[in-house]
Amino acid sequence: MGNPYWLEDEAPPRAHPRHDGRVDVAIVGAGITGCSAALRLAEAGLSVRVHDQRGVAEGASGRNGGFALRGGATRYDIARETYGADRALGLWQWTERALDRMETLAGDSLARIGSLRLAADEEEREDIRLEYEAMRADGIAAEWIETAELAPHLSGFHGAIEHPGDGSLQPARFVRRLAARAAEAGADIREHDRVDDVTALDATHVVVATDGYGHGLVPELADAIWPTRGQVIVSEPLDRVLYDRPHYARQGFDYWQQLPNRRIVLGGFRDVSIMDELTDVEEMTPVIQASLERFMGELIGEPPRISHRWAGIFGLTQDMLPLVGRVPGRDGLWSAAGYSGHGNVLGFACGELVADAILGDTSSPQLELFDPARFF
Repeated sequence: MGNPYWLEDEAPPRAHPRHDGRVDVAIVGAGITGCSAALRLAEAGLSVRVHDQRGVAEGASGRNGGFALRGGATRYDIARETYGADRALGLWQWTERALDRMETLAGDSLARIGSLRLAADEEEREDIRLEYEAMRADGIAAEWIETAELAPHLSGFHGAIEHPGDGSLQPARFVRRLAARAAEAGADIREHDRVDDVTALDATHVVVATDGYGHGLVPELADAIWPTRGQVIVSEPLDRVLYDRPHYARQGFDYWQQLPNRRIVLGGFRDVSIMDELTDVEEMTPVIQASLERFMGELIGEPPRISHRWAGIFGLTQDMLPLVGRVPGRDGLWSAAGYSGHGNVLGFACGELVADAILGDTSSPQLELFDPARFF
């Protein structure tokens, strides 16, 4: 075990254009952000070269829980208090538009089946009720579900928010399709091509799109993006359907979904040993794996049969917002990272955002909100 379930899909065929010598943009990282940016830039006519020490989608983009959620990592009511109501709503709507664009590119790798945010106890119920009320006040589509209205196997939870616009994503399949489109548009995607020094890349612009991986590639951001480990398990197919959409609880520390083939994908529990999980070491640990297995048994009502286990690294930031834009003091160097566990939609959107900025469009208010200079 240790091989992510998502990566078992066969990658689609891809063109292999080659750009030797100087290019307009070099991108480090062939995950969702790097491939999203490469597609945008190549379609605009720039010469683009993407470097990854692994294969396409083999980092965090192939090692997550497969959620496609609108919004950011911060609870919506807290986001309103922290960034201001207009910025919080603007960010939410920006991710909604990004998810709509993902749907046009995704084919069968994305299903817009909604998600369910569950309250694990009465305290969390009060918290997410505040979130729900803030969403409704701002016209965001959401529904409140009382405990009595939950399915019988969810009777241990204390209410939920239903998010009808969210989705379930086969992340590796989606990113590999993005890479194929980017290559067709002319991007040179170089797998198994490790970058240790961004100054050695022969490019007018360099985008570091590695999220929690590659810690130290941009020393100026080393204290702003914290590598964090997430662990996941997958069951053998069940004989019944229990969960019809992505579910998450305990402030997102637990998250699971049942796939069309009836397998359960379950991740989280990093709070069981939270300081140990602030690491870029991509390995599973017995304590969290045992917690995941135990909880999966509770979710399905029987001892689970596990087919896959893995770990991956994501980038956590102090204010739970990404770092997207020019790296202060570094001419031509750009960052797009730090999604705090919400990288599937934010990562796609931020790839487009940094690409647009390189192309000269700096009109998005997210560039100011995500500016890496806020940590300098």
